[in-house]
Amino acid sequence: MSKILITGGAGFIGSNLVDYFLEKNHTIVCLDNLSTGFEHNIKQHFNNPNFTFIKSDIRDLEACKNAVAGCDYVLHEAALGSVPRSIEDPATTNEVNIGGFLNMIIAARDAKVKRFVYAASSSTYGDSKKLPKVENEIGKPLSPYAITKYVDELYADVFSKTYGMQCIGLRYFNVFGRRQTPDGAYAAVIPLWVKELINHRSPKINGDGSYSRDFTFIENVIQANELALFATEKQISQGQKVYSKLIGKEDLYTPNSTFFSEVFNVAFGGNTNLIQLFEALRDNLARFDNKIKKIEAVFGPFRAGDIPHSQASIKKAEIILKYKPKFDAREGFEKVAEWYYENLK
Repeated sequence: MSKILITGGAGFIGSNLVDYFLEKNHTIVCLDNLSTGFEHNIKQHFNNPNFTFIKSDIRDLEACKNAVAGCDYVLHEAALGSVPRSIEDPATTNEVNIGGFLNMIIAARDAKVKRFVYAASSSTYGDSKKLPKVENEIGKPLSPYAITKYVDELYADVFSKTYGMQCIGLRYFNVFGRRQTPDGAYAAVIPLWVKELINHRSPKINGDGSYSRDFTFIENVIQANELALFATEKQISQGQKVYSKLIGKEDLYTPNSTFFSEVFNVAFGGNTNLIQLFEALRDNLARFDNKIKKIEAVFGPFRAGDIPHSQASIKKAEIILKYKPKFDAREGFEKVAEWYYENLK
């Protein structure tokens, strides 16, 4: 069993990863400053001898070094998410997402971890109109948040080549699931709308509802992180060879390398527009409360920095990591509606 540092481990995605890897009998160190994460997400593990919680900030290099000491792997989830937040406060977003990332990868390098796996973002595709999104074809970023996540990928690539690190970035596509908070000014759309519906209020759709996303259930994200951590060098090398030949980019393949920097889309590969999302959430919640069925959405202006459409190609992750997402958006909406109704009502 391995010792894994999970930064942002008290947050939505991070706490789900903490749960999973503890159940697999790994030793977990959780580093979180609780700015967007919550102690109640991880408090059930406080008496577990295989779990350590460190309340500190990734903007503190020494804290990063202390947290990663003795760890085999890093799952770097800590970040300030939200496009609107980054537009309102680009400086803090930059400090956390770039400065904090740099601190953490330096600490991981110095600790000689086996592999550094980090949360990348589908926002990196920017103004690219191509669908589905393919990892090696991106556009110009549309928000400060998108810039920070792309810079992280560049740093990972440089650290791999310069210091011989194994780095894998997972470009998450609109992840949703249990523990995603509906509170705060920058709440994600699914928990925000669910909370409104449970309270018999009409959710607001930004724009005309035609914008679409590849909504990705949390269980698929957990699977991708496990595969990214433990895929063997041989598996990755062989997969790179197959994939680079498939896309006609054989120059991207470096055979038999013990270090690498790769990015993978993490999604289901589907497409749901905002009107379809609203109807799915409303209909699933109406199973528990008939009054919800009658609620209609209201429409507002389009939101600055939003990408009109986002759908992932997951072929690269399928070939190299052997990623096989088990839950499509429809199944995820069913499960998440039940979880929120039990926990928010």
